[in-house]
Amino acid sequence: MTDTLRFAGRELFWPPADELNEAAERIRARLGDWPATHAPWRICLTPPGEPNGGDLIIAADGDAHRAHFAQWLVRGAAVVEARSGGLTLHLGGERHALDGALSEDWIPALAAFLDCGFAPHDALVLALAWRDGDERSTADAWPVDFARFPRVAGLPDAPARPFAPCPARLGLYPVLPTADWVERVLDCGVKTVQLRSKQPKSAALEREIARCVEAGRRHDARVFINDHWREALAAGAYGVHLGQEDLREADLSALAAAGLRLGLSTHGYYEMLTALHFRPSYVALGAVFATTTKAMPTAPQGLARLARYVKLFDGVVPLVAIGGIDGLALPGVLATGVGSAAVVRAVTEAADPAAAVAALQRAFTQ
Repeated sequence: MTDTLRFAGRELFWPPADELNEAAERIRARLGDWPATHAPWRICLTPPGEPNGGDLIIAADGDAHRAHFAQWLVRGAAVVEARSGGLTLHLGGERHALDGALSEDWIPALAAFLDCGFAPHDALVLALAWRDGDERSTADAWPVDFARFPRVAGLPDAPARPFAPCPARLGLYPVLPTADWVERVLDCGVKTVQLRSKQPKSAALEREIARCVEAGRRHDARVFINDHWREALAAGAYGVHLGQEDLREADLSALAAAGLRLGLSTHGYYEMLTALHFRPSYVALGAVFATTTKAMPTAPQGLARLARYVKLFDGVVPLVAIGGIDGLALPGVLATGVGSAAVVRAVTEAADPAAAVAALQRAFTQ
């Protein structure tokens, strides 16, 4: 127990529940120093008369309360529907379903992980990975064993054939806007790059991708194509990189059967579990820092979370850190143990791109 009660003066549970408060304090005390959450949730063990945007309502009997879900959600509350073999979170028009065993302490664990600043769907993943007594039995209580994590429910089948593997450490990974940039960076000796073209689908885009694929073969380098999986497949690319929103639309079986590598973007625990279901070649973790190169669905992850992710994924699949990484930030990123870091503006906006690439590459050998 901490000397100062972290949850003192807060209405953590409704109705008040001293035993749950004590368990939440005990668990939170073992999770380390995390920035305070900007969205202090109130976990409602029974439906409140007037729910609000800070309420997370536990609907232990979903069928009995289902008629009220829409009313609660309109008010900004979230609903956690406890069902046989797992939980389903309803929040902001989205549904996150998890299959897994519920420990006795999953509700106070949820409160503790919410206090660490994790979004409700990620905090639920961690709460389901929690086991009673974890805060007493290990030197580091944070869940780091995938065998204990829940599974995301309702996903389409993964391809019968796993995606071809990548090297365990992909090194410096520039994400570039054009074939000219891809050729220029490959000429500097980089071995992993990505084309993130903003061109619409067209013959010009197909030629751009073909140029990148050919440059990769010429330099014996790994060239990934962002989003445009059909064109990448037709061109015989080394691999493609997709976002979570692409997983139901892309023909993953065709990509796997053709031997293409697959990289998947993730922004937290729930999306990591989703990505692992499809057995990708690597997983991208981001955004580590704030970035202006694209709109991000989540706040920056930061180095503390990145270090936790790296420990969890150890030996499972190669990882790429991405988002706001430049030459100053790169040493701290690599100190987490991640084997690759994606950069954008650190190369494309450098006064001397060749010198910038050389300096970034040196960071991987120091």
